[in-house]
Amino acid sequence: MPSAAVIVDVPTMQTNFPYSYAIPPELQSQLQPGLRVVVPFGAGNRQVEGFVVGLQDDDAKHPTDELKPITRLMDLTPVVNQELLELSDWLAQRTYSFRISCLLTMLPNVMKAKYQTTVAPVPPVQDQWLAKVFADQQELPLDQTHFTNREVARLTELRKQGQVEVHYHVKNQAKRKTEVAVVNQITDFSRCATEIRKNATGQQALLHQLEQQPKTPLRQRELTKVPGISAAVIKTFADRGWVRKVTVEQYRNPYDQPRHPDQPQPLTPDQQRAVTPINKAIRDQQSTVFLLEGVTGSGKTEVYLQTIQQALNQDEQALMLVPEIALTPQMVTRVKNRFGDQVAILHSGLSNGEKYDEWRRINAGAAQVVVGARSAVFAPLPKLGLIILDEEHDPSYKQSDNPRYHTRDVAIWRAQYHHCPVVLGSATPSLESRARAEKGRYQLLQLPHRINQQQLPAIQIVDMTAPSEHYGDLFSQELVTALQSTLARKEQVVLLLNRRGFSSFMLCRDCGYVLKCPHCDISLTMHLDSHTMKCHYCGFETAIPNECPQCHSRHIRYFGTGTEKAEQQLQRLIPQARILRMDVDTTRKKGAHQRILSQFGDQQADILLGTQMIAKGLDFPNVTLVGVLNADTGLDLPDFRASERTFDLLTQVAGRAGRAEKAGQVIIQTFNPQHYAIQLAQQQDYEAFFRKEMQLRHLAGYSPYYFTAQITVSALVEKDAAQESYRILQLLQQNLAKTTEVLGPTPKPIARIKNRYYYQIIIKYKHDEQLAPTLTRIQAISQKEVRKGLRIAIDSDPVNFM
Repeated sequence: MPSAAVIVDVPTMQTNFPYSYAIPPELQSQLQPGLRVVVPFGAGNRQVEGFVVGLQDDDAKHPTDELKPITRLMDLTPVVNQELLELSDWLAQRTYSFRISCLLTMLPNVMKAKYQTTVAPVPPVQDQWLAKVFADQQELPLDQTHFTNREVARLTELRKQGQVEVHYHVKNQAKRKTEVAVVNQITDFSRCATEIRKNATGQQALLHQLEQQPKTPLRQRELTKVPGISAAVIKTFADRGWVRKVTVEQYRNPYDQPRHPDQPQPLTPDQQRAVTPINKAIRDQQSTVFLLEGVTGSGKTEVYLQTIQQALNQDEQALMLVPEIALTPQMVTRVKNRFGDQVAILHSGLSNGEKYDEWRRINAGAAQVVVGARSAVFAPLPKLGLIILDEEHDPSYKQSDNPRYHTRDVAIWRAQYHHCPVVLGSATPSLESRARAEKGRYQLLQLPHRINQQQLPAIQIVDMTAPSEHYGDLFSQELVTALQSTLARKEQVVLLLNRRGFSSFMLCRDCGYVLKCPHCDISLTMHLDSHTMKCHYCGFETAIPNECPQCHSRHIRYFGTGTEKAEQQLQRLIPQARILRMDVDTTRKKGAHQRILSQFGDQQADILLGTQMIAKGLDFPNVTLVGVLNADTGLDLPDFRASERTFDLLTQVAGRAGRAEKAGQVIIQTFNPQHYAIQLAQQQDYEAFFRKEMQLRHLAGYSPYYFTAQITVSALVEKDAAQESYRILQLLQQNLAKTTEVLGPTPKPIARIKNRYYYQIIIKYKHDEQLAPTLTRIQAISQKEVRKGLRIAIDSDPVNFM
């Protein structure tokens, strides 16, 4: 008799392997790997969600009459295919995560089970308190709303006496959205027409609609848009038996923009040299990794679109990933215009329902092209012919929570599974990818020229430390003059300020007090729109103070600059300018990214002022001036990638200017004009930056010359975090190779977030066979420490050390 191997939704080291469950006879024909099931688990047989990862025949070790049976199915078809089951196993080992966490990461949020525990009296009820509490109810949720701690203790005693029993419920949150439709029941339309009065125009219109599509369910929502047809008219037909009302699924479409079909563009010689080897790899089913390095405006998107077409021509599918939701609207529009309804969208800006519907479309094989952000890399595409990562250098491709995967690594694993190529595209590739191309592990393809033969925009560096007629601490005379002349020519401007909010911190001029978050080691940021001081780490907010909380002085000042403050100053300097602000605060609402970009694209505004989200991927032909208000933000952060990120950001945002016929101009304001990252960004010389940065990384012993791993320990008491960190350090020193370097433990640069203290250990290594087993041991230790309030996180190849 067969049994099933099930990974249960209990994320601990002790349960991080498949459990065997007997398959009830009524489920034996339906059960297959990839289905979610509900199973009894543990001594109390509480019901939990699980994933079937394999089927096995009965054997002497596990006779099925000794196994607990599966309770029920949660799905009718597998939600995880064989490829993703194998991927989850690799991912768990690669990221030191639990396999159940990896499996749940691959699904939309609404497909994660919701649990509820209830308690029920066992009849006959003898206890008076029990009879009073339950009255005529068969069971009640076991939670604080229904029972106090004292009452829970009493229920525990009653359970021991056999007077109550506990039930565990597993609820599937995924729901299909439905609407009312009508199904035609008429066989003789001529006869029905004679029964309708001549002045009953609505009934005549409905009869006509039914006659046009007699076998198709017609959605009531669409029918009532037809002149004359109302809900009352439909009810009349239903009462006569001419139509039958049914419930049909309503697909939640996240893309409701009008489509403007376009055709493949003629390729430049550079583009053709890129497309040819990628198409060959698609045809020959080779899992080659291509690094497409192209200057801004060089036509990388057209290369993507034409290679996607090659995959579709071979009856294969394509997956295209973009790093941020801000990039998604323009990219989705380009891909939708080319490939129409074959395209599905997956990113964090969609509602849970929209994500669920798009995922089901993909899983059912109705979408051949998927465009999305990081988590879309798990889209269930069984016939992958091409994977593309646009802006491959972007740090948002790394997941910050468990499982801490890098999208690039997952994409390469899937490409090897499907024998298809991966294209990593960027104007400023990550040093790791460029170094792999140098070694021949990736195949380098270059687009050194803009497609319209336009020159890259001229970049001017403005030294903000030099004595000059600056307009406050934000706008130099050079930038204001350029703004005025650009607006006079009816052209548009993009302004980058890498900080949101109005002001970065509040300082008392009498006692030096800085208003900080009570839960994090970070100053609060002033936000004028909500009249609050906010923490950008934990979300804490408080009213803007009128006096110093420490000495009660009214001599308080606000230092630093944010997008709100920049917008306010800009309106004073250039009152006629129409300004759109794009940052986390203005894009909270659903669809806000797309709405702001559409307004700017339709030239309803002159200036787009924003944070990093406006720096890359955007393509507006009328933008001729780009200004960077503070090039130094992030330059001196305690992270070895600080210079690389500054160079990337400046090069990318500079590329927004002069992308069409009009020449572009870029002005970068800085307090560090001699820094090599800023100098080389001015020259837009990626090759020189790559050589310089690689030299410094080699001297310091950092990636890509060394691999790194980060262990973070956090606790509610700082001493506990420090002590555990030193215990882990001893374990590492006892087991790792002598050539492996261990740095720390030290407090993290921001040592306290949400009332937890953070310590970190950095491991640098080239090859160490003992590292993986040692980190697995630390993962096992972390399970015991959780009970003491400690948390231990392991991040293989981190991209952020803050």
